[in-house]
Amino acid sequence: MSVENITRESTLAQTQREYILAVRTMSEEFERLHGYKPRCMARTYGCQQNENDTERIKGMLAAMGYDFVEDPESAELIIFNTCAIREHSERKILGHLGAVLPYRRAKPDMKIVLCGCMTGQPHIAELIRKSYKYVDMAFSPGALYRLPQNLYKLLSGQKYVFDFEGGAENISEGMPVLREGKTKAWVSIMSGCNNFCTYCIVPYVRGRERSRIPEAVLEEVRELVKSGYREITLLGQNVNSYCKDLQLGYDFADLLRDINSIEGDFRVKFMTSHPKDATRKLFDVIAECDKIGRHVHLPFQSGSDAILQKMNRKYTCEQYMQIIDYAKSKIPGVSFSSDVIVGFPGETEEDFEKTLQLVRRVEFSSLFMFIYSPRRGTPAAEMPDQVPHEVSVDRFNRLAQLQNSISLRRNERLIGQTVTVLTDKPDGGSLYGGKTADDIRVRFDSHGTHIPEGQSVQVKIERAANWAVFGQTV
Repeated sequence: MSVENITRESTLAQTQREYILAVRTMSEEFERLHGYKPRCMARTYGCQQNENDTERIKGMLAAMGYDFVEDPESAELIIFNTCAIREHSERKILGHLGAVLPYRRAKPDMKIVLCGCMTGQPHIAELIRKSYKYVDMAFSPGALYRLPQNLYKLLSGQKYVFDFEGGAENISEGMPVLREGKTKAWVSIMSGCNNFCTYCIVPYVRGRERSRIPEAVLEEVRELVKSGYREITLLGQNVNSYCKDLQLGYDFADLLRDINSIEGDFRVKFMTSHPKDATRKLFDVIAECDKIGRHVHLPFQSGSDAILQKMNRKYTCEQYMQIIDYAKSKIPGVSFSSDVIVGFPGETEEDFEKTLQLVRRVEFSSLFMFIYSPRRGTPAAEMPDQVPHEVSVDRFNRLAQLQNSISLRRNERLIGQTVTVLTDKPDGGSLYGGKTADDIRVRFDSHGTHIPEGQSVQVKIERAANWAVFGQTV
């Protein structure tokens, strides 16, 4: 990144900090008149990147003097951070948007905001303008950092604020973040995507790949560790291509090694990886580093080379298996999860059988399975030979049945073993949950002993299901 770009980002961030102070003055006046701070309800849909974006939104709003509530009725500001991966997600969000209209009618000064990947699509932006006129503000992911400026415009009397520009910009350095938990944290290391898989809308709504400078990421991780965070998940649409755009002679494996050298008791995870950029160096570094989790999420999407080519995935099934086999040879006990799409245009029964064969061969710990959903604006939506829905559902069910049997078999191998678990928030009483370093979900009984969130405990496994293992603390 050039000095000019760094200076420009610093100037843009400073501008937003000035707007934060201006909105905070408005919030203080609101509190003086009403006796309480203005309140925001923020709902997140979609992936971990969206959750991380909402934490940034909340951080800026907290700095602007807002409190947060769960119910829309008591809010002065309602924000929907949306997902565009599947059509079902969009219909669901539009339904929730309609459900808050009665609250808006009862409280005319309420402001309703729509943001996230869904609003990055031109046809959705036009739909909001024409059919959802009670939406006061909408902005795309690339405009997130301008929230203080746009909220100031709205509160100053501008009727509508629509900001769909700046898809390549993602200003995060120095901007406040309000994290949901105290022991687990998301850290975005890059934004955007350059892969243009034919089924995916992400490159169109989040822009091209843009990496944060390594020292900024390392400093954020250091501060999180100092604050007591025990599990840090690095985020990016394709973390394996981290830093390629900066041309520093530095890559994702180097970042993992540097994070591993930070002093403290913590665990590092990352997602999502693209197979075409998963190097042997990456798995060598994971094998060397004691703080990097022994689990990799590596989407393969289809077991058919013909379908992979139509998806523009840029690898073959054999190349994918070479990656898996090398990782298993270097990292004892490594586990893999993956994404897979069934019913992609042109997928035959033979293609699907190849997907089943790959799943049997790898033995994933878990799969995120999706029936293909056409996304307007992507090449796959215009492809011939769309698979009938009933055929896709049948294939989905067969794949789920296979993966459930594999997950159960893998989990049963842990019965009688003692594993280290990083605990989640307690469920009440003596029942707790957490995950192992290889991402196995564990449910256990603490025999009445209170265990704080984020503590590592030893659990002896007594039984298994396809989604978790169960035991008691040792």
